[in-house]
Amino acid sequence: MKIAFYETADWEAKHITEKLPGHELVFSAERFSDDKLPIDAEVLSMFVGSPVTPKVLEAMPSLKFVATRTTGFDHLNLEALKAKNIPASNVPTYGQNTVAELAFALILTLARKMYPAIKRVREEGLFSFDGLRGFDIAGKTLGVVGTGHIGEYVIKIAKGFGMNVVAYDPFPKEELAKELGFTYASLEDMVGQADITTIHVPYMPATHHMINKDNIDKFKKGSILINTSRGGLVETDALVYGLRNGILGGYGADVLEEEGMLIDELKMLVDGHPNEQQLKTVLADHELMKMENVIITPHIGAQTSEAIRRILDTTVDNIKNFIDGKPSNVIVVK
Repeated sequence: MKIAFYETADWEAKHITEKLPGHELVFSAERFSDDKLPIDAEVLSMFVGSPVTPKVLEAMPSLKFVATRTTGFDHLNLEALKAKNIPASNVPTYGQNTVAELAFALILTLARKMYPAIKRVREEGLFSFDGLRGFDIAGKTLGVVGTGHIGEYVIKIAKGFGMNVVAYDPFPKEELAKELGFTYASLEDMVGQADITTIHVPYMPATHHMINKDNIDKFKKGSILINTSRGGLVETDALVYGLRNGILGGYGADVLEEEGMLIDELKMLVDGHPNEQQLKTVLADHELMKMENVIITPHIGAQTSEAIRRILDTTVDNIKNFIDGKPSNVIVVK
């Protein structure tokens, strides 16, 4: 088959070529649009910067399948694809372990006071552990908000550290709980038990400010909160209140509420953060940045070489499966 890949780097083209022998592969680092149409091909693969519109489809009469290398698919006109009976696939999961590992990096950084310890040695030239006593996470209780792909991996890691786990999910998976050895509780009961709470749910109207002024007092005194999901899940004013009043002993985040709603963080792998300059100004005056028990990273959750390769490999598998008559990860038009 003739397969066209857009928005690809040289190393990505090499990786894909090794995985798809025997096909006519065309690669371009460029994006396509209604003003810069793609070449005709039987299979089309792109990133979020190339919208598949009716005009694009008209320019590709041979097209049989679309394989987007993203989780979100707002850039695909699904109705137009459906009208032409052209299926499309996406990459629904690519970084469950990647984000889970980052969550634990934040946990350990706070538990062992790594940031002030490194800063003391590097910037102050002092080799002293005064004031740097942390705590073990073995034997502690981890509260996991959301037991989807990432939350499940977090629980597995926690068990490796010898932690107890209690979780909250509006749709409990009792078989998973039995298999991994954790229990479910209400959100308020969970945060009241947890020494560390970590959030792994999508951002949507129902989860906006799920941690807020009404429930921040329910947290176990001195516990740590971790957020590697979306900033809007936690009300910033409530967070600052909790930290100032000793309700929370620390906060580790890879996201900020001021980021706004990011539909697909894979877009940042191409374009960078859409609000980078705006956030630079926000950070300069952000109350959280003045607190020593707060660490914030710049939305690096998906930023590993392995995660990006998984995106490519899933896309290749989607294409192979379509060719074999067994399409995978097909986007359903509702």
